[in-house]
Parts: sequence; structure tokens; C-alpha cells
Amino acid sequence: MSYQIQLQPGGQTFTAGDDDTLLEAALAAGFALPYGCRTGVCGACKGRIAQGSVDPGTYAAHALPEAERAAGHALLCRARARSDLCVELPKPVQAVEVPVKQIPCRVSHLERLAEDVMRVDLQLPATESFTFRAGQYVDIVLPDGARRSFSIANAPCREGSLELHIRRVPGGRFTGHVFAQMKVRDILRIEGPHGDFWLREESGRPVVMIGTGTGFAPLKGLVEHAIHIGFDRPIAFYWGARSPEGLYLHEMAQSWHAMLPGLRYIPIISGNQAATGWTGRRGRVHEAVLADFDDLSRHEVYACGSPPMIETARECFTRERSLPAGAFHADAFTFAAVQPPGET
Repeated sequence: MSYQIQLQPGGQTFTAGDDDTLLEAALAAGFALPYGCRTGVCGACKGRIAQGSVDPGTYAAHALPEAERAAGHALLCRARARSDLCVELPKPVQAVEVPVKQIPCRVSHLERLAEDVMRVDLQLPATESFTFRAGQYVDIVLPDGARRSFSIANAPCREGSLELHIRRVPGGRFTGHVFAQMKVRDILRIEGPHGDFWLREESGRPVVMIGTGTGFAPLKGLVEHAIHIGFDRPIAFYWGARSPEGLYLHEMAQSWHAMLPGLRYIPIISGNQAATGWTGRRGRVHEAVLADFDDLSRHEVYACGSPPMIETARECFTRERSLPAGAFHADAFTFAAVQPPGET
């Protein structure tokens, strides 16, 4: 059975079947709803069911607190229609500008960036165009249909290839293969691009970027794109890790200021200072931002890392520093059973 779905504001309509999530049906109809992980963890696809009923599906409790659920909110990446619906979103949606496709790629380069981080470069087929925005991610589709999602670490101006930063996960089937068996010239099948994590070039606001671990990857893509277009707004780039070794491209990040004078790089270590020998700043990345900014009301934030870091930063920046809710853009990495962007 299929149902009629209306989006507000905007009034766009599409149909969704019993087995389709609302996000899947909207994307298939050509509408670019906001989303991130697609597994009910990051909360980016939240909307309010103004009319009708849905099966909410399974999701992480922090992504949809009970009070929001009681007020009619749902995560569109998990919810399935059980009647015709009217769904209210924070802002009007647009048509999908970048088509999602599934294509084969060849592994062209492997490089150990840290003990537990591998750079994997994928050569795109010369006969297939693949368009993406800096900051988006791709799914690697395994032979049995399982998927592993990773953010693209380069900007589109580097044509013909994708760079991924893959963190080894203990017991991880795919990441174990990457570190133990993967070879140059292996073929992988990817699907994408996915996600709405990209640089809002038209906003005019100064930018704060915060990342932890391999959350550096999509932010690196944003910075490379900013360099390519001659981005002239200030960027404060905070990268956090447990140890200095976790800042696996520290020298590269230090070099960006020469190419983008408005960028300020602030590395943060959260581990014990005496144990690491680190003499720079310590603590958590969101705390460093709070220490440096009394007011974020005229800024926009791009955050990439674990869901707890994302949610803590979102709450603190909006409550304590007056950041507008619509100016917080996030890409949450998780270890969910069905993997969103990140490290599984």
C-alpha cells in the first residue's frame, strides 16, 4: 500500500510505500531532505508528524527524546508511513541537485596515517561521472549487500578520485579487511553521495569547525573546497584527539593558513598531559570553543565526530552562546548496528 506524503513548509508531495522510510521515499522522489547517518542516531532528519500516523522504527534515545516523540516528532530515516501524512520540517526542502549512483572503484593508494587510521584512495571509473559536494559521504557496498559509510576527505576539485580515512574498529569485519588484506587495484563498489554536510557558501557568517578523530576527514574536504574557491570568511578549525598521534595530519592542518589566511587551526588533546608530553591546549573541543567565543549568534558551526560530542556541542553552543539552531551543521560518526558515516 502507498501513502501520500506532504511536506511543510513548501507543500511538496510524494508517495511512500509500507516498507519505505520517509527519507528513502523523499530522496527517491527527488527532494533533498536534511539527513546524516540514516540509522536513527544523529537526529539530523527530525520532523514533526502534523497529520497521520507512522511506525517510528528503532532509533537511539538521544536522537529523539521521549518529550519530542510525545510532541509528534519522528526521525524520517526510520519512520514509515501508516497513513497519509503531513510532515513539518524546520525549513523548506529543495530538489536533489546531486544524483546518487552506485559505481565500481579501484583502490589506487593505501597509506597508514596512524596506527589505527588508513587512508584509502579510490580511482573513479573514467566512463562514469560522479558528482559530490565537499563534506558528503559514500557507502561501500559489500558483496553480501551490507554497507559501510565513510566521509569523503577531499574536495571535488580533485577530479577522478575519492579519499577516505578509515579507522580500524576492533572486530570490525570491513575495517579488519582494510588493514589486513586490502591491496592496491582491489575493486570496491560505492554508492553516493549521501548527506547534507557541506559548506553553506552563501551565508556570509564566520565559520567554526570542530572535529574529533577521523571526524577530521569531511572537514578536510570543506577546507580544501574553501581554498579552491577563495573563501574569504574567517574559519576557526578545532581538531581534537586523545593523543598527539591522533592528530594524524597535523602538519597539513598547520599549512592551511598559508593558503587560506582567514583560517586559524587549534589542535586539542584530551589525554593526560604528562603522559603525552603535549604542551598545547588540552580538554574537549567544544570546551575550547566555549572558552574562545563569548557569542556565536552570528556564526555557523560545522561539527563532525561522535554523537555525544555532537549533541553536547549543539546544546552548549545554542544555549550558552546563542548559536541559531539552523546554523549548526553536523555529521555524526557512530558504531551502530547499521553503520552511518564513520568507522566500522
